[in-house]
Amino acid sequence: MPRKKGPRYMISVVAEMFDVHPQTLRTYEREGLIRPSRTEGNTRLYSEEDLERIDLILRLTNELGVNLAGVEVILNMRDRMEQMRREAAEAFEAVFKMVGEELRHRRQGPGLVPVGRRGLSRRIPPREVESP
Repeated sequence: MPRKKGPRYMISVVAEMFDVHPQTLRTYEREGLIRPSRTEGNTRLYSEEDLERIDLILRLTNELGVNLAGVEVILNMRDRMEQMRREAAEAFEAVFKMVGEELRHRRQGPGLVPVGRRGLSRRIPPREVESP
């Protein structure tokens, strides 16, 4: 997934922001919990997304006592849930589009059958259902 453009922070700045040692951030990277981008000189640059992830990691470990293996499971589940949410939104959007097209198609067709006091005033044979 392409990263959004925005502010990037060096490891020393991020370590100071979160009051952790830079080695802690390197450990998170080594464990695969975060993936900061790199400059051509191999300097780590942390995005806003990385900062949010580091904040979550620190809350899980410090406040809830979750170890790094547990953090990895939680982060993987969150990522998978977000992916499923996006897929569901795309599926709903496709269904809404199909329903909208069908409604437009029906409005252009013969329309509703008028019903009077004595019942149907005229009968229109049902349209053949198209097979996929």
